[in-house]
Order: sequence, then structure tokens, then C-alpha cells
Amino acid sequence: MAELRPSGAPGPTAPPPPGPAAPPAFASLFPPGLHAIYGECRRLYPDQPNPLQVTAIVKYWLGGPDPLDYVSMYRNVGSPSANIPEHWHYISFGLSDLYGDSRVHEFTGTDGPSGFGFELTFRLKRETGESAPPTWPAELMQGLARYVFQSENTFCSGDHVSWHSPLDNSESRIQHMLLTEDPQLQPVQTPFGVVTFLQIVGVCTEELHSAQQWNGQGILELLRTVPIAGGPWLITDMRRGETIFEIDPHLQERVDKGIETDGSNLSGVSAKCAWDDLSRPPEDDEDSRSICIGTQPRRLSGKDTEQIRETLRRGLEINSKPVLPPINAQRQNGLTHDRTPSRKDSLESDSSTAIVPHELIRTRQLESVHLKFNQESGALIPLCLRGRLLHGRHFTYKSITGDMAITFVSTGVEGAFATEEHPYAAHGPWLQILLTEEFVEKMLEDLEDLTSPEEFKLPREYSWPEKKLKVSILPDVVFDSPLH
Repeated sequence: MAELRPSGAPGPTAPPPPGPAAPPAFASLFPPGLHAIYGECRRLYPDQPNPLQVTAIVKYWLGGPDPLDYVSMYRNVGSPSANIPEHWHYISFGLSDLYGDSRVHEFTGTDGPSGFGFELTFRLKRETGESAPPTWPAELMQGLARYVFQSENTFCSGDHVSWHSPLDNSESRIQHMLLTEDPQLQPVQTPFGVVTFLQIVGVCTEELHSAQQWNGQGILELLRTVPIAGGPWLITDMRRGETIFEIDPHLQERVDKGIETDGSNLSGVSAKCAWDDLSRPPEDDEDSRSICIGTQPRRLSGKDTEQIRETLRRGLEINSKPVLPPINAQRQNGLTHDRTPSRKDSLESDSSTAIVPHELIRTRQLESVHLKFNQESGALIPLCLRGRLLHGRHFTYKSITGDMAITFVSTGVEGAFATEEHPYAAHGPWLQILLTEEFVEKMLEDLEDLTSPEEFKLPREYSWPEKKLKVSILPDVVFDSPLH
């Protein structure tokens, strides 16, 4: 639950906003991390010292539901000469460490990231006659913040978020999000580390799919070239009724060429999925690799979870020798002062970082496996094969309904525990499947109808007996049951 008030209004959790002219007494009472971010806001908006602010009534660290302490809302006049319209600028406070006393975030030093290392921003086109900013973007930002706090997965520029609903709960076509660096807010050095600002950009379903099949940065660059679709500052217009491909059909050609040349930068998704080991009888409780044994699901080890999280959080190094992230007992921050975190930071081409078999607790080679996906996840299999594996990369499905994962790897990926000799291998509930280029091409032919999933009925099954592999596309309800 939240309330709306000017940021300088009296209240138990809202002291007067700090800034260069703030009285020393107020500055000393104001949380240092919050003070540093406010300083950057005051630099950008010196004429708006007390913006409207959505404030969490019960703070997250006191048991409240909203991770963000505040969302400030500024009026930005834009730049008519540069085709940048007037808009509302939303800035979050809470993903970074505002307090430095471990009430929310563990303090790790001033050289690394503060908290999760970033705050969210959003730019919404101001409607004619609109005198106050809509507050729905604040709840949208709270939703994304809840995901970050609960999953511990951070966002990077170029990431996408599948939302599957109009961002403002209207009938708008803007139903998904991309993330990019805020064009005006600069990274801030706080007493508790560095904070960067990631801007939410609302996009249509077709634009999201193109970002998945190619890469988010490429689509963001296209959006910047279309004023009514975002323009240079990527301002979201909830009334936009056309995709960039409908506005300028030539842009689809640029996406198609990019996919063919670069492949996809999407290295993994959280999904409704499961797998079974068909080479073991189902009654063999000790060795069965089905998702649940009795009522207790097998759990990923901390090291496995960290490696998969790194794969999903930052993605894949784009080079000739992709390597899965090394297994580490502790989380690696991997951030530096002078650049925004990118997908390319987490993986290296040096073979010394590859995982070797003896580093794993116990890896089992499987003879036959059955993969299960819901319709949305299944529709990404062609992307996984064409955009990732044919470019020598890997792709991970991490279950959102159970503690398991499926990673597809190509023969060019080092550090995998699946090999050409044993293409199906499991480490606990984490399955790796190595597919040769020849088999990938065969699968793409057989799975062609997945690119138009609305044209077939569920359930649907695909089988390659000679490879001892079966794939099922199942209704969502299957994955919502206790067995998954």
C-alpha cells in the first residue's frame, strides 16, 4: 500500500529533500544513499525540489509488500527541436542501498554496486491537459522490484520483460518492456557503492518477439529512430497503436538481417517447463530424474543455482568460444565504476574458466529424456535452436514452478557436462542437452509449427526415437499441479 504526497511533505518517513542547499541538520538525518540519488535528481531538475512522490506506507524492511521506499515523479519539458515530447519522469528509490545499515541490503563496500546496483526509471508521454502524473507507473516499478528482490536476478540494459498485459491496465498495445540506460541520469557514487539508472521502455508484443529473436539493444536502437515509438529518449506513449514495423516496414528487414548475422542474445528464460529421465523406471525413487520424488522436489544445489542465475542474469559472451559461467560458491558482482553491467561481462572465452567434471558433485549420463513445456515456453524452442545453438551458444529454461532447469548447449560451448558422447547429462535436477548442428536443423524442420502456436491444439508431442528424445507442449494447468 502506498500514498501520494510531495517529497518534502511532513511525514514520519519523509524528511525534507536534501541537496546542495539542504541544511546540515536535515542532511545528517537523511539516509546517505537516498541523499546521493536525490543529488542527481536535483542536478537534472533544479526547479523541482519537491516532486510528487509515491511512498510506501509500511517500508519493506518493516514487513511491507513494496520493496521501493519511494518513486519520485518529475515533469520533463523534453526538447521540441529534437522531437522529444514533454513527459513524466519516474525515478525509484530502494533497489540500491539507501541506508547502509543492512536493514535491506548487505553492505559490500564502496567499490562495487550499491544494493542491486541500479534504480529504475520510466518516461511516460504527457497527455494534453494533464496537470499531474499518473501513478500507475509506480506500481509497475514496484512489480519489477518485487521480482528482483524475490529472484535476486538483476536487470541489465537490453533485457526484456514479458508482461502480457497493458502496462496501465487499459486496452493499449504496449504490453511488455525493454530496459536501457536512462539518457539523462548519470551513474552515482554513493557511500554504499555505485548506482546506475535503468529506464523501462514500453513495447508491443511484436517488438518484444523481435528483441527475443535478435537482441534488445538492436530493437532499442530502432525505437530511437521512430519518434512516435520512443524517439531519442525512448519515451513510452501508451496510446501508440502501431508497431515500429507497421510504421516503417523496412525495419523488419533490418531485424531479419540482424538475426541471420548475429543470432539471438537471449540466453535463457524463466518458464513453465519440466523434464523426465525415460531411461530409468518411474518407480526407481533413488535415481529417477522426474521433478518430484513423492511430495519432496529435488532441489538445485547452491552452486548450480548460482551458475544458472548467472546465465539468466547476464547472458552469453558473444565470441567464438562460449563458456558456461564457472560454478562459484558466492555471488560474483562483476560490476565496475565506469560502465553499466552488460551481458558480456559474465562469461569469458578463456578455457581456464570452464567447468571440469570433477568440480561437480555427481553428474549422470542419461540415455533418453522427455522435455515438457507450456505453449509460451515451447514457442521459444525455435529461437533457442536457430538463434542460439546454430551460432555456437547455449540457452537455459529455468522452471518457475519447480526447482529445476534445462540447458541446451551446442558443440561449441565449453564447460558443459553434456558431451557428444553423452548428449544428455544431469546434475541433480539440472539437465543439459547437447545438440549437434545436424540434429538442430532436423528439429527446426519438425518444430516449424511452433512458430505459429495459435494454429495447433494442446497437448502436442514431438519425438525423435533415434535420438531417444521426446518433447511435449502441454497446457499451463499441467505445470500448476503439485507434481510440478
